[in-house]
Amino acid sequence: MKSFTTILSAIDFSENSDYAFEYALTIASAFNSSLVVMHVIDNLVYTPGFDMPYPFIEDLEKDLSESAKTKMAIFCESKLAGFPNYTTSIETGTPYREIIRTAENTAASLIVLGTHGRSGLDRVVFGSTAERVVRRAPCPVLTVPLLKKV
Repeated sequence: MKSFTTILSAIDFSENSDYAFEYALTIASAFNSSLVVMHVIDNLVYTPGFDMPYPFIEDLEKDLSESAKTKMAIFCESKLAGFPNYTTSIETGTPYREIIRTAENTAASLIVLGTHGRSGLDRVVFGSTAERVVRRAPCPVLTVPLLKKV
């Protein structure tokens, strides 16, 4: 089996991505891999007929970025104590595109991400980030569903 040298773990600070991250960390520890922990701030969508003053949008984007940096620092402090071989990345854009771009730029040998289990109309309209990453990824992808306690 091929060794995993760089593992990309895409997180959104949800319970599901937290759970998937545990897999990424376990695999990274077992293979002595470097770990890239990334978060994507989804692009703001322009909606015709809904006017927001331009400065408000800039303030919102700045707030989202600052919040992501704070959450990432807290996440890494609590999850990565004792695991020194990691970097973080916070990107803005379409999540699946940014995950794939970061995987290419970091020469990731594995991507680990949680699934949110969208179904029905939601999935038809919006698709699944995990599904799009799986179809377009430059390396193997491990998708981890959140296991519900029975």
